[in-house]
Amino acid sequence: MTMIMKAAALVALATSLAACGGPQERDLTSADRSYQNQLIERLIDARPGDVIEIPEGVFAFDRSLSLTVDGITLRGQGPDRTILTFQDQVQGAEGLLVTASDFTIENLAIEDTVGDGLKINEGENIIIRGVRVEWTAGPRTENGAYGIYPVQTRNVLIEDSIAIGASDAGIYVGQSRNVVIRRNRAERNVAGIEVENTIGADVYDNVATENTGGILVFNMPNLPQPGSQTRVYNNHVFANNTGNFGHAGTPVASIPAGSGIVVNSNDLVEIFDNDISDNRTANIIISSLHSTGYSSYSVQDDFDPYPEGIYIHGNRFTGGGDNPDGLELQGLKLLVAGPLGRMPDVLWDGYRDDAKLVDGVMPDDLRICLENGESELVNADGPNDYAAPAVTTDQHRCTLPRLPVIELASAQ
Repeated sequence: MTMIMKAAALVALATSLAACGGPQERDLTSADRSYQNQLIERLIDARPGDVIEIPEGVFAFDRSLSLTVDGITLRGQGPDRTILTFQDQVQGAEGLLVTASDFTIENLAIEDTVGDGLKINEGENIIIRGVRVEWTAGPRTENGAYGIYPVQTRNVLIEDSIAIGASDAGIYVGQSRNVVIRRNRAERNVAGIEVENTIGADVYDNVATENTGGILVFNMPNLPQPGSQTRVYNNHVFANNTGNFGHAGTPVASIPAGSGIVVNSNDLVEIFDNDISDNRTANIIISSLHSTGYSSYSVQDDFDPYPEGIYIHGNRFTGGGDNPDGLELQGLKLLVAGPLGRMPDVLWDGYRDDAKLVDGVMPDDLRICLENGESELVNADGPNDYAAPAVTTDQHRCTLPRLPVIELASAQ
Protein backbone atom coordinates (compact mmCIF):
# COMPACT_ATOMS: atom_id res chain seq x y z
CA MET A 1 0.00 0.00 0.00
CA THR A 2 1.12 3.59 -0.62
CA MET A 3 1.20 6.43 1.84
CA ILE A 4 -0.71 9.27 0.25
CA MET A 5 -3.54 7.99 -1.84
CA LYS A 6 -4.41 4.49 -0.64
CA ALA A 7 -6.78 3.47 2.11
CA ALA A 8 -7.89 0.25 0.47
CA ALA A 9 -8.05 -1.68 3.70
CA LEU A 10 -10.86 0.54 4.93
CA VAL A 11 -12.76 0.87 1.68
CA ALA A 12 -14.70 -2.38 1.99
CA LEU A 13 -15.74 -1.58 5.55
CA ALA A 14 -16.74 1.98 4.64
CA THR A 15 -18.69 0.70 1.67
CA SER A 16 -20.69 -1.75 3.74
CA LEU A 17 -21.43 0.87 6.36
CA ALA A 18 -22.49 3.41 3.74
CA ALA A 19 -24.93 0.92 2.26
CA CYS A 20 -26.73 0.45 5.57
CA GLY A 21 -29.47 2.78 6.68
CA GLY A 22 -29.47 6.38 5.50
CA PRO A 23 -32.00 8.05 3.20
CA GLN A 24 -34.64 6.02 1.39
CA GLU A 25 -35.22 6.02 -2.36
CA ARG A 26 -38.03 8.15 -3.68
CA ASP A 27 -41.55 6.70 -3.43
CA LEU A 28 -42.73 6.36 -7.03
CA THR A 29 -46.36 5.57 -6.21
CA SER A 30 -47.58 8.89 -7.56
CA ALA A 31 -44.94 9.36 -10.27
CA ASP A 32 -46.17 10.12 -13.80
CA ARG A 33 -45.13 7.25 -16.09
CA SER A 34 -46.97 8.51 -19.14
CA TYR A 35 -44.65 11.46 -19.85
CA GLN A 36 -41.67 9.31 -20.87
CA ASN A 37 -42.67 8.75 -24.50
CA GLN A 38 -43.69 12.38 -24.93
CA LEU A 39 -40.29 13.68 -23.84
CA ILE A 40 -38.43 11.07 -25.90
CA GLU A 41 -40.34 12.17 -29.00
CA ARG A 42 -39.67 15.84 -28.33
CA LEU A 43 -35.95 15.18 -28.02
CA ILE A 44 -35.93 13.16 -31.26
CA ASP A 45 -37.93 15.78 -33.16
CA ALA A 46 -36.09 18.79 -31.75
CA ARG A 47 -34.78 21.49 -34.11
CA PRO A 48 -32.00 24.02 -33.43
CA GLY A 49 -33.31 26.86 -31.32
CA ASP A 50 -36.06 24.82 -29.63
CA VAL A 51 -36.82 25.33 -25.95
CA ILE A 52 -38.25 22.17 -24.45
CA GLU A 53 -40.20 22.99 -21.30
CA ILE A 54 -40.79 20.18 -18.83
CA PRO A 55 -43.68 20.81 -16.43
CA GLU A 56 -43.69 20.52 -12.68
CA GLY A 57 -44.02 16.98 -11.38
CA VAL A 58 -42.25 13.67 -10.73
CA PHE A 59 -41.78 11.76 -13.97
CA ALA A 60 -40.61 8.14 -14.05
CA PHE A 61 -38.34 6.75 -16.80
CA ASP A 62 -37.24 3.19 -17.42
CA ARG A 63 -34.71 4.00 -20.16
CA SER A 64 -32.11 6.63 -21.04
CA LEU A 65 -32.90 9.89 -22.75
CA SER A 66 -30.65 11.23 -25.52
CA LEU A 67 -30.23 14.42 -27.52
CA THR A 68 -28.12 14.85 -30.67
CA VAL A 69 -29.39 18.22 -31.99
CA ASP A 70 -27.42 21.45 -31.52
CA GLY A 71 -28.91 24.61 -30.07
CA ILE A 72 -31.47 23.11 -27.66
CA THR A 73 -32.57 24.38 -24.26
CA LEU A 74 -34.07 21.84 -21.86
CA ARG A 75 -35.84 23.65 -19.02
CA GLY A 76 -37.75 22.48 -15.97
CA GLN A 77 -39.55 24.46 -13.31
CA GLY A 78 -36.92 24.03 -10.60
CA PRO A 79 -34.68 21.25 -9.25
CA ASP A 80 -37.22 20.37 -6.57
CA ARG A 81 -40.28 20.84 -8.78
CA THR A 82 -39.36 19.03 -12.01
CA ILE A 83 -37.93 15.63 -11.14
CA LEU A 84 -36.92 12.96 -13.65
CA THR A 85 -36.51 9.72 -11.72
CA PHE A 86 -34.77 6.66 -13.17
CA GLN A 87 -35.23 4.43 -10.16
CA ASP A 88 -36.84 1.75 -12.35
CA GLN A 89 -34.36 2.14 -15.22
CA VAL A 90 -33.80 -1.08 -17.17
CA GLN A 91 -32.23 0.28 -20.38
CA GLY A 92 -29.38 2.66 -21.12
CA ALA A 93 -26.19 3.73 -19.37
CA GLU A 94 -27.14 7.30 -18.40
CA GLY A 95 -30.12 9.35 -17.41
CA LEU A 96 -29.60 11.91 -20.18
CA LEU A 97 -26.85 11.66 -22.81
CA VAL A 98 -26.20 14.77 -24.91
CA THR A 99 -23.92 14.71 -27.95
CA ALA A 100 -24.55 18.25 -29.17
CA SER A 101 -23.30 21.82 -28.88
CA ASP A 102 -24.91 25.10 -27.82
CA PHE A 103 -26.88 23.18 -25.22
CA THR A 104 -28.50 24.55 -22.07
CA ILE A 105 -30.13 22.49 -19.34
CA GLU A 106 -31.63 24.18 -16.32
CA ASN A 107 -34.01 23.97 -13.39
CA LEU A 108 -34.65 20.25 -13.07
CA ALA A 109 -33.50 17.15 -11.19
CA ILE A 110 -32.26 13.77 -12.38
CA GLU A 111 -32.47 11.03 -9.76
CA ASP A 112 -31.36 7.44 -9.24
CA THR A 113 -29.91 6.59 -12.64
CA VAL A 114 -28.29 3.21 -13.21
CA GLY A 115 -25.17 4.88 -14.58
CA ASP A 116 -24.18 8.52 -14.97
CA GLY A 117 -26.83 11.14 -14.35
CA LEU A 118 -26.20 13.83 -16.99
CA LYS A 119 -23.45 13.13 -19.53
CA ILE A 120 -22.46 15.60 -22.25
CA ASN A 121 -19.93 14.33 -24.76
CA GLU A 122 -17.90 16.39 -27.28
CA GLY A 123 -20.08 19.51 -27.24
CA GLU A 124 -19.18 23.19 -27.20
CA ASN A 125 -20.89 26.09 -25.42
CA ILE A 126 -22.56 24.09 -22.69
CA ILE A 127 -24.59 25.63 -19.84
CA ILE A 128 -25.72 23.53 -16.88
CA ARG A 129 -27.67 25.68 -14.45
CA GLY A 130 -29.86 24.84 -11.49
CA VAL A 131 -29.62 21.09 -12.05
CA ARG A 132 -29.73 18.56 -9.23
CA VAL A 133 -28.40 15.03 -9.79
CA GLU A 134 -28.92 12.74 -6.81
CA TRP A 135 -28.98 9.12 -5.73
CA THR A 136 -31.65 9.39 -3.09
CA ALA A 137 -30.66 6.35 -0.98
CA GLY A 138 -27.37 8.03 -0.04
CA PRO A 139 -23.77 6.93 -0.64
CA ARG A 140 -23.63 3.42 -2.13
CA THR A 141 -21.20 1.68 -4.43
CA GLU A 142 -24.19 0.66 -6.56
CA ASN A 143 -24.91 4.31 -7.43
CA GLY A 144 -23.97 5.70 -10.82
CA ALA A 145 -20.40 6.89 -11.25
CA TYR A 146 -20.84 10.53 -12.31
CA GLY A 147 -23.55 13.05 -11.55
CA ILE A 148 -22.92 16.03 -13.84
CA TYR A 149 -20.43 14.85 -16.43
CA PRO A 150 -19.21 16.94 -19.40
CA VAL A 151 -16.32 15.23 -21.16
CA GLN A 152 -14.30 16.30 -24.23
CA THR A 153 -16.15 19.61 -24.23
CA ARG A 154 -15.24 23.26 -24.68
CA ASN A 155 -16.64 26.43 -23.11
CA VAL A 156 -18.59 24.90 -20.23
CA LEU A 157 -20.49 26.66 -17.45
CA ILE A 158 -21.81 24.67 -14.49
CA GLU A 159 -23.52 26.85 -11.92
CA ASP A 160 -26.07 26.77 -9.09
CA SER A 161 -26.31 22.98 -9.28
CA ILE A 162 -26.24 20.11 -6.78
CA ALA A 163 -24.70 16.63 -6.94
CA ILE A 164 -25.28 14.01 -4.25
CA GLY A 165 -24.30 10.37 -3.93
CA ALA A 166 -22.12 9.67 -6.99
CA SER A 167 -19.85 6.63 -6.60
CA ASP A 168 -17.11 8.46 -8.53
CA ALA A 169 -17.54 12.24 -8.90
CA GLY A 170 -20.57 14.42 -8.29
CA ILE A 171 -19.49 17.19 -10.67
CA TYR A 172 -16.82 16.11 -13.13
CA VAL A 173 -15.29 17.84 -16.14
CA GLY A 174 -12.77 15.83 -18.11
CA GLN A 175 -10.57 16.32 -21.20
CA SER A 176 -12.13 19.73 -21.76
CA ARG A 177 -11.10 23.36 -22.29
CA ASN A 178 -12.37 26.63 -20.84
CA VAL A 179 -14.54 25.65 -17.91
CA VAL A 180 -16.26 27.59 -15.13
CA ILE A 181 -17.69 25.66 -12.15
CA ARG A 182 -19.32 28.02 -9.66
CA ARG A 183 -21.93 28.28 -6.90
CA ASN A 184 -22.57 24.54 -6.79
CA ARG A 185 -22.96 22.13 -3.90
CA ALA A 186 -21.42 18.65 -3.90
CA GLU A 187 -22.03 16.34 -0.99
CA ARG A 188 -21.84 12.65 -0.12
CA ASN A 189 -20.00 11.73 -3.33
CA VAL A 190 -16.65 9.97 -3.46
CA ALA A 191 -15.20 13.03 -5.22
CA GLY A 192 -17.27 16.17 -4.80
CA ILE A 193 -15.95 18.21 -7.73
CA GLU A 194 -13.30 16.88 -10.09
CA VAL A 195 -11.40 18.61 -12.89
CA GLU A 196 -9.45 16.01 -14.86
CA ASN A 197 -7.12 16.41 -17.85
CA THR A 198 -8.70 19.80 -18.52
CA ILE A 199 -6.99 22.94 -19.76
CA GLY A 200 -8.22 26.17 -18.19
CA ALA A 201 -10.77 25.89 -15.38
CA ASP A 202 -12.08 28.24 -12.70
CA VAL A 203 -13.67 26.50 -9.70
CA TYR A 204 -15.13 29.01 -7.28
CA ASP A 205 -17.93 29.82 -4.82
CA ASN A 206 -18.76 26.13 -4.41
CA VAL A 207 -19.54 24.10 -1.29
CA ALA A 208 -18.00 20.63 -1.00
CA THR A 209 -18.82 18.69 2.15
CA GLU A 210 -19.35 15.12 3.34
CA ASN A 211 -17.57 13.69 0.31
CA THR A 212 -14.56 11.39 0.53
CA GLY A 213 -12.53 14.12 -1.20
CA GLY A 214 -13.87 17.63 -1.64
CA ILE A 215 -12.29 19.11 -4.80
CA LEU A 216 -9.89 17.16 -7.05
CA VAL A 217 -7.61 18.45 -9.82
CA PHE A 218 -6.19 15.38 -11.54
CA ASN A 219 -4.23 14.30 -14.57
CA MET A 220 -4.75 10.69 -15.54
CA PRO A 221 -1.86 9.03 -17.39
CA ASN A 222 -3.83 7.17 -20.05
CA LEU A 223 -5.63 10.13 -21.65
CA PRO A 224 -4.32 12.06 -24.69
CA GLN A 225 -4.81 15.59 -23.25
CA PRO A 226 -2.84 16.60 -20.16
CA GLY A 227 -4.54 19.22 -18.03
CA SER A 228 -3.19 22.43 -16.53
CA GLN A 229 -4.11 25.94 -15.44
CA THR A 230 -6.85 25.49 -12.85
CA ARG A 231 -7.83 28.06 -10.26
CA VAL A 232 -9.64 26.83 -7.13
CA TYR A 233 -10.81 29.77 -5.04
CA ASN A 234 -13.53 31.15 -2.78
CA ASN A 235 -14.84 27.67 -2.05
CA HIS A 236 -16.01 26.20 1.26
CA VAL A 237 -14.44 22.75 1.57
CA PHE A 238 -15.19 21.18 4.91
CA ALA A 239 -15.74 17.86 6.68
CA ASN A 240 -15.13 15.66 3.65
CA ASN A 241 -14.84 12.53 5.77
CA THR A 242 -17.25 10.05 4.16
CA GLY A 243 -15.79 6.56 3.84
CA ASN A 244 -14.70 5.75 0.31
CA PHE A 245 -17.48 3.82 -1.47
CA GLY A 246 -15.99 3.93 -4.96
CA HIS A 247 -15.69 0.83 -7.13
CA ALA A 248 -12.51 -1.12 -6.43
CA GLY A 249 -9.88 -0.48 -9.07
CA THR A 250 -11.07 2.99 -10.04
CA PRO A 251 -8.78 5.97 -9.36
CA VAL A 252 -11.14 7.53 -6.82
CA ALA A 253 -11.25 4.32 -4.80
CA SER A 254 -7.74 5.19 -3.59
CA ILE A 255 -8.66 8.61 -2.20
CA PRO A 256 -8.43 8.58 1.58
CA ALA A 257 -11.50 9.77 3.44
CA GLY A 258 -10.84 13.17 4.93
CA SER A 259 -9.25 14.81 1.87
CA GLY A 260 -10.11 18.46 1.31
CA ILE A 261 -8.49 19.57 -1.97
CA VAL A 262 -6.35 17.04 -3.86
CA VAL A 263 -3.99 17.84 -6.74
CA ASN A 264 -2.51 14.84 -8.53
CA SER A 265 0.00 15.02 -11.40
CA ASN A 266 -1.43 18.35 -12.56
CA ASP A 267 0.45 21.56 -13.34
CA LEU A 268 -0.25 25.25 -12.84
CA VAL A 269 -2.85 25.00 -10.10
CA GLU A 270 -3.64 28.01 -7.95
CA ILE A 271 -5.51 27.40 -4.67
CA PHE A 272 -6.46 30.59 -2.88
CA ASP A 273 -9.02 32.39 -0.71
CA ASN A 274 -10.81 29.17 0.24
CA ASP A 275 -12.30 28.20 3.60
CA ILE A 276 -10.95 24.70 4.21
CA SER A 277 -11.66 22.92 7.46
CA ASP A 278 -12.09 19.67 9.34
CA ASN A 279 -10.90 17.29 6.62
CA ARG A 280 -9.48 14.56 8.81
CA THR A 281 -6.63 13.29 6.62
CA ALA A 282 -5.39 16.65 5.29
CA ASN A 283 -6.91 19.90 4.12
CA ILE A 284 -4.77 19.89 0.94
CA ILE A 285 -2.93 16.93 -0.63
CA ILE A 286 -0.39 17.32 -3.44
CA SER A 287 0.67 14.03 -5.03
CA SER A 288 2.14 12.38 -8.10
CA LEU A 289 1.24 9.29 -10.07
CA HIS A 290 3.90 7.39 -8.13
CA SER A 291 1.93 7.45 -4.87
CA THR A 292 -1.47 6.54 -6.23
CA GLY A 293 -3.43 3.35 -6.52
CA TYR A 294 -3.39 3.50 -10.32
CA SER A 295 0.30 3.86 -11.12
CA SER A 296 0.11 0.66 -13.18
CA TYR A 297 -2.28 2.26 -15.71
CA SER A 298 -1.08 2.62 -19.27
CA VAL A 299 0.75 5.92 -19.70
CA GLN A 300 0.86 8.33 -22.64
CA ASP A 301 4.39 8.87 -23.93
CA ASP A 302 4.38 12.55 -22.99
CA PHE A 303 2.71 12.15 -19.59
CA ASP A 304 4.40 14.08 -16.78
CA PRO A 305 3.46 12.51 -13.44
CA TYR A 306 4.78 15.33 -11.24
CA PRO A 307 2.63 18.19 -9.90
CA GLU A 308 4.44 21.42 -10.75
CA GLY A 309 3.69 25.11 -10.50
CA ILE A 310 1.31 24.70 -7.54
CA TYR A 311 0.57 27.96 -5.71
CA ILE A 312 -1.30 27.88 -2.39
CA HIS A 313 -2.02 31.23 -0.79
CA GLY A 314 -4.49 33.23 1.25
CA ASN A 315 -6.64 30.30 2.38
CA ARG A 316 -8.33 30.02 5.78
CA PHE A 317 -7.67 26.67 7.45
CA THR A 318 -9.39 25.32 10.55
CA GLY A 319 -8.93 21.89 12.08
CA GLY A 320 -8.31 18.87 9.89
CA GLY A 321 -5.45 16.38 9.82
CA ASP A 322 -6.41 15.00 13.22
CA ASN A 323 -7.58 11.50 12.24
CA PRO A 324 -6.14 10.37 8.87
CA ASP A 325 -7.67 7.47 6.97
CA GLY A 326 -5.74 4.21 7.16
CA LEU A 327 -2.86 2.89 9.25
CA GLU A 328 -0.10 4.31 7.04
CA LEU A 329 -1.47 7.83 7.16
CA GLN A 330 -2.09 7.45 10.88
CA GLY A 331 1.56 6.48 11.20
CA LEU A 332 2.62 9.51 9.20
CA LYS A 333 0.66 11.80 11.49
CA LEU A 334 2.20 10.16 14.54
CA LEU A 335 5.71 10.70 13.19
CA VAL A 336 5.11 14.29 12.17
CA ALA A 337 2.75 15.62 14.84
CA GLY A 338 2.65 13.13 17.70
CA PRO A 339 -0.42 11.37 19.13
CA LEU A 340 -2.26 14.57 20.05
CA GLY A 341 -1.21 16.75 17.12
CA ARG A 342 -2.60 17.07 13.63
CA MET A 343 -1.21 16.80 10.16
CA PRO A 344 -0.02 20.07 8.61
CA ASP A 345 -2.57 21.68 6.31
CA VAL A 346 -0.61 20.72 3.17
CA LEU A 347 0.53 17.13 2.64
CA TRP A 348 2.96 16.52 -0.26
CA ASP A 349 4.08 13.02 -1.20
CA GLY A 350 7.59 14.32 -1.91
CA TYR A 351 7.95 13.15 -5.51
CA ARG A 352 9.66 15.57 -7.91
CA ASP A 353 11.34 15.29 -11.28
CA ASP A 354 15.04 15.37 -10.43
CA ALA A 355 15.90 15.61 -14.13
CA LYS A 356 14.56 19.18 -14.07
CA LEU A 357 16.74 20.36 -11.18
CA VAL A 358 19.15 23.21 -11.89
CA ASP A 359 22.14 23.17 -9.56
CA GLY A 360 20.16 20.91 -7.27
CA VAL A 361 17.18 23.25 -7.11
CA MET A 362 13.81 23.09 -8.81
CA PRO A 363 13.27 26.06 -11.17
CA ASP A 364 11.02 28.72 -9.70
CA ASP A 365 8.12 28.17 -12.08
CA LEU A 366 7.95 24.44 -11.25
CA ARG A 367 7.92 24.75 -7.48
CA ILE A 368 5.18 24.00 -4.99
CA CYS A 369 4.72 27.35 -3.26
CA LEU A 370 2.99 27.97 0.06
CA GLU A 371 2.26 31.56 1.02
CA ASN A 372 -0.40 31.04 3.65
CA GLY A 373 0.45 32.58 7.00
CA GLU A 374 1.28 30.00 9.66
CA SER A 375 0.16 27.00 7.60
CA GLU A 376 2.75 24.31 7.16
CA LEU A 377 3.68 21.67 4.57
CA VAL A 378 4.85 18.13 5.28
CA ASN A 379 7.01 16.21 2.81
CA ALA A 380 6.03 12.56 3.23
CA ASP A 381 9.30 11.35 1.64
CA GLY A 382 7.62 9.06 -0.84
CA PRO A 383 10.70 8.45 -3.02
CA ASN A 384 12.44 6.91 0.03
CA ASP A 385 9.51 4.69 0.92
CA TYR A 386 8.25 7.30 3.40
CA ALA A 387 11.17 6.64 5.71
CA ALA A 388 11.79 10.20 6.92
CA PRO A 389 8.76 12.50 6.59
CA ALA A 390 9.41 16.05 7.72
CA VAL A 391 7.84 19.48 7.87
CA THR A 392 9.63 21.44 5.13
CA THR A 393 7.57 24.61 5.00
CA ASP A 394 10.55 26.94 4.68
CA GLN A 395 11.63 25.26 1.44
CA HIS A 396 8.26 26.16 -0.08
CA ARG A 397 7.99 29.80 0.97
CA CYS A 398 7.67 31.30 -2.49
CA THR A 399 5.24 32.93 -4.90
CA LEU A 400 4.21 32.16 -8.44
CA PRO A 401 2.53 34.28 -11.13
CA ARG A 402 -1.23 34.46 -10.78
CA LEU A 403 -3.17 32.43 -13.33
CA PRO A 404 -5.51 34.21 -15.77
CA VAL A 405 -9.29 34.36 -15.42
CA ILE A 406 -11.24 31.92 -17.58
CA GLU A 407 -13.45 33.95 -19.89
CA LEU A 408 -16.78 32.54 -21.03
CA ALA A 409 -19.47 34.65 -22.68
CA SER A 410 -22.11 32.56 -20.88
CA ALA A 411 -20.46 33.27 -17.51
CA GLN A 412 -20.81 37.02 -17.66
